[in-house]
Amino acid sequence: MISLSVPLLEAEEKQAVLEVLESRQLAQGEKVRAFEEAFAAFCGTKHAIATSSGTTALQTAILAHGIGPGDEVITTPFTFIASANAILFAGAKPVFVDIDERTYNIDASRIEEALTPRTKAILPVHLFGHPCDMEAIMDIAIRHGLVVIEDACQAHGAMVKGRKVGSFGTGCFSFYPTKNITTAEGGMITTDSDEIADRARLIRNHGQRERYYHEMIGYNFRMTEIQAAIGLVQLNKLERFIAMRRANAAYLTQKLKGVITPLEVPGCRHVYHQYTIRVPNSRDQLANYLRERGIATGVYYPLPVHKQRAYQCLGYADHLPVAEAVSREVLALPVHPALTREDLDRIIEGVNSLWS
Repeated sequence: MISLSVPLLEAEEKQAVLEVLESRQLAQGEKVRAFEEAFAAFCGTKHAIATSSGTTALQTAILAHGIGPGDEVITTPFTFIASANAILFAGAKPVFVDIDERTYNIDASRIEEALTPRTKAILPVHLFGHPCDMEAIMDIAIRHGLVVIEDACQAHGAMVKGRKVGSFGTGCFSFYPTKNITTAEGGMITTDSDEIADRARLIRNHGQRERYYHEMIGYNFRMTEIQAAIGLVQLNKLERFIAMRRANAAYLTQKLKGVITPLEVPGCRHVYHQYTIRVPNSRDQLANYLRERGIATGVYYPLPVHKQRAYQCLGYADHLPVAEAVSREVLALPVHPALTREDLDRIIEGVNSLWS
């Protein structure tokens, strides 16, 4: 079976974990600090704050910006549910805006019509590794005095005109095993704001700056030394991983027939966390056909957030036609760095043969 995703963990990661175990310093310490510094340098930001997951990175960033009950946050319905849940965790309300059918990201041209006096922030999601239209989003945010929190959990190293995602607003990243780099679990917040960085560090560590002296109500959202040690090694490999994903994606796009292949907007760098095609009217047929031939696929996402039962119970009744249509057609094909040319040719033959 050709797997949809494979975390690439090699001898260096194993050695890094052993060194931490031998040090007996397992909780947040020097490795976490080193990973934060390296990740901030990679993204081009002043600060990076490590957390226990991408979800806790989002929640911490939202709380650090003072977003809470009575506030609204503009976001996309076509994402993993954690993007919207993190807004709810803070007591605020997600307000969904439909997506651009070419990139699957929030349609920036629709954001302003969703603004109300309660709007506090915009939370764009760089879905599947393609950056959002950050120039348009930042322009809206500046004109309306809004916070921007980038969900870059699938987009490590993605760029807009040479600028890394996570450096426009406050960035949030995930290091879940399927991501382009992993720490097994873990997250990161990036920011140029000293104030937001300070608040985020307090929130993730029980609200304490000095041990047992608590300035605010906080959480245990810390990253471990083991996770950070893996992350440091993985980060050094990220550009190589991105190059391999992009090469695999280019080969698939060149050869595939009968499907809508992913778009890379000029001036953007897509890092292909997922290689997501659209298959009008026959997505499930193709998925089953490929599975029978030993090729794994995935549907991200079969139901937009506003249509999830959990959100229907909260009273959401939006009709967002693009997100709803796309969710019936998307199918992710393997694109990860462990694929061989033979694997790619099998995937291409499998897709193309269904239409021949």
